[in-house]
Amino acid sequence: MSAVRTAWLAAAALLAACGQTEQRGWSGYAEGDYLYVAAPLAGTLTRLHVESGRSVQRDQPLFELESESERAAREEAQARLAGAQSQAENTEKGKREPEIAVLRAQLEQARALAALAQRELARRRELVDRGFVSKAQLDEVRTTSDQAQARVRELTSTIAVARLPARRDEQAAADAQVEAARQALRQSEWRIRQKVQAAPAEGVVSDVFFRSGEFVPAGQPVIALLPPAQLKARFYVPEAELASIALGQPVRLSCDGCGDAMAARVSFISTKPEYTPPVIYSNSQRSKLVFLVEAVPDAASAARLHPGQPLDVRPAAARP
Repeated sequence: MSAVRTAWLAAAALLAACGQTEQRGWSGYAEGDYLYVAAPLAGTLTRLHVESGRSVQRDQPLFELESESERAAREEAQARLAGAQSQAENTEKGKREPEIAVLRAQLEQARALAALAQRELARRRELVDRGFVSKAQLDEVRTTSDQAQARVRELTSTIAVARLPARRDEQAAADAQVEAARQALRQSEWRIRQKVQAAPAEGVVSDVFFRSGEFVPAGQPVIALLPPAQLKARFYVPEAELASIALGQPVRLSCDGCGDAMAARVSFISTKPEYTPPVIYSNSQRSKLVFLVEAVPDAASAARLHPGQPLDVRPAAARP
């Protein structure tokens, strides 16, 4: 009996050891979050720099749209900016020397007339004193002399004002026009840059949706790009094993022909079960509940994955 008991205990221990070494794992597949590259403006596709399946580097040109209208708008904006800047500079200056020379000539003429009027006024006063001319005529000559003197003062002030720049309000308005023209030019240049789209990240061109010569609506993707960092594993964990999974937990991924297992970390655990009955969970139905879990591999391993590829996922402590 002791030998039988010993054999039974040994068998039980062996079964227990087999149960402890039983590997736990889940089935899943590789998935990619694609970057869809589009232009915010519409236009005809003129150049396509890449093809499906080709790898591209960050900032590498992908495609170009027709931009004749945008370039014409930029030329117009540049001309408007130049005009506004000239007007703003003009407000900081007085009149030109030839214009001031004309005013000086008018001033000299006015001074000559004023001197003549003064001499005529002196003669009339003598005649009035002798009784040869009435006082009414003297008043008329005095008025003419006053007008001539006023004309001299007017032209003197006009020359002084002609040398002054524009008022501050006018200068501020001119400066505002320059800034508005500068911003319009900035918008035009931005629109031209949007007609040439480059890769926002390193990756593989997954698909090309348009060909050269086709019209591309605004915001419509032209290129689907898959960066290696956007690859991940998606797998389903039964409800009974959900407590053993946590965010950041390391797991290992393996697939056919992938070589050594790949390290990854759990990045997402769904809060909702799938394939569930609508209202009540029975004991038999609970065993069918699964939760979606996602894990992100390290950068070195991500390039070995392909979207849709079946994967085996195991905790990092277990070896595939």
